[in-house]
Amino acid sequence: MADDFAQLVKSQADIVKIIGDSVRLRKAGAQNFTGLCPFHKEKSPSFSVHATKQFFHCFGCGQSGDVFAFVMKMENLSFPEAVRSVAQKCGIALPKREFNSPEEAAQAGQRRQLMDMHEAATIFFQQQLQSPEAARAREYLSNRGVTAETITQFRIGYAPESFNALRDQMRGKFDDAAMRASGLFSAKEQADGGSGQLYDRFRKRITFPIANEQGRIIAFTARALDSDDKSGPKYLNSPETPLYSKGHVLFNLDKAKTSIREIDIALLVEGQMDCISAYMAGVRNVLATSGTALTEMQVRLLGRFTKNVVVNFDPDTAGANAAEKSIDLFIEEGFTIKVATLEDGLDPDRYIRERGVQAYIAAIRSARRHSEYLIDRARQLFPARTPESKVKAVNFLLPHIRRSPSRITRDEFAAEAAQKLDIDSAIMRQELRQAATQRSASIRATAADPVSENEKRLLRALVLPEANPARRLAASALVESPHWLEGLAAESLLESLANSPVEGNPLDAAPDDDGRKILAAALFGLGADTDPTPDDVTEALHGLERRRLERRQRELRTLMAEADRRADAAMLRQLMQEKIDIERSLKSLD
Repeated sequence: MADDFAQLVKSQADIVKIIGDSVRLRKAGAQNFTGLCPFHKEKSPSFSVHATKQFFHCFGCGQSGDVFAFVMKMENLSFPEAVRSVAQKCGIALPKREFNSPEEAAQAGQRRQLMDMHEAATIFFQQQLQSPEAARAREYLSNRGVTAETITQFRIGYAPESFNALRDQMRGKFDDAAMRASGLFSAKEQADGGSGQLYDRFRKRITFPIANEQGRIIAFTARALDSDDKSGPKYLNSPETPLYSKGHVLFNLDKAKTSIREIDIALLVEGQMDCISAYMAGVRNVLATSGTALTEMQVRLLGRFTKNVVVNFDPDTAGANAAEKSIDLFIEEGFTIKVATLEDGLDPDRYIRERGVQAYIAAIRSARRHSEYLIDRARQLFPARTPESKVKAVNFLLPHIRRSPSRITRDEFAAEAAQKLDIDSAIMRQELRQAATQRSASIRATAADPVSENEKRLLRALVLPEANPARRLAASALVESPHWLEGLAAESLLESLANSPVEGNPLDAAPDDDGRKILAAALFGLGADTDPTPDDVTEALHGLERRRLERRQRELRTLMAEADRRADAAMLRQLMQEKIDIERSLKSLD
């Protein structure tokens, strides 16, 4: 990817808009935006985006960079791929692709082949759904109330019974290595440890494509039409591939993310059919875990769009256990959680088909707070009113209570549990005090900011374009008067920036991690909404001069006391004259 094209894309890209598609940003001044960092776990926003200078920085984990750096880390792309991705988001025509190394070209080529292969497989399965062999599949979908429009929208298809139908379609279009890496095929292990001839992984199954956040197909879930032992599991998923990691993907996020962001809440169900039925009925903010256990990465992914969720898993034992684990993950990520439990043990898909969408929406709206759900769950698991049962109920609930980051929430949860389970509230208070002690022990006090406002103002001036008058004034003054920098917290950083104009991401100009933190704090802190003017720079420079003079004043007092003790009249007169000169200089600064 040529540097000039990358610069063109960067100059036209709006980093706030690009990042805003993945992170819920709130304005924090004229130029800055803040949100929860997508790269590490946090409950208070420490992730900042500078709209004017077009870069981001997280004060929690230290990640920072320009729009390309964000897309590279967020989407696991190489630099050329990130440039292309941002260009496409901005509607910029792409030039012929170039790579920095053969390895980079090979990796990009494989990803492109895998993407193209999954798109081709999706089209093939869609076509096969219209074949005579797929009559049972069409009947199944019809009986589940899946319309032709929904089949098209979700690109539902059918994998024929043949062992080589898809393989034969792919041969000649994609190389063998890419086919083996795609997850669309299986191969029998050979005696020598190698793998044999490829055959289709999905056979005689209804296929549900799994898309990434951008809507590109990266994997499949396939439902068997038969239930005998030869058919394998009811639902068969793609394995882990270079494109697909099941713990990092939420089914239907590509379609639901706009609605989730708009109404600020997500509905989470287990299976694809539950999700499709709800979406088909008009519930557009619905996602599915695809029948797998919810992961921390999936929770963080969802947290980029909302911090409010309704969990509506199947009411069986497995679903209840999954709901408990999911609640804990959501609590730790600072979500507000409600749990919807449907009547008569129905899953969402069947409930919608039998009771109608209005009844389902009413059930979702009446979802209970997670604390209420967990307390009722404890009463179901330990129904006896004996002391032993009460102890078990307490032991069941306390891990959930302790996970809440809010003391108020913990106290309310504990009080409600004590009342409903008829448990001595002193027991709960004692346990909570122990938990609070453990939490307090983990807190580390942060040091006060050692960087003065004058230093921050000069740092903001020094990252301006080289031709800016404020930047020129600050740089020339600091180069000509290096004594002003002595002893400053940002001494090395100011010296470096004064001698070298900034190009690209300002944080890259910092000589080390400490400098990066100081510069980020200056660029995102109070007063950073507007660029410094020459008058601002002059005021900051006067501040440094005042600091230098006052420091010398303190030194003179010590030296004069020593000269007086030694009865050195000549030295005392010299020091006294310097003291008078400093006082005159300080007065002139006033």
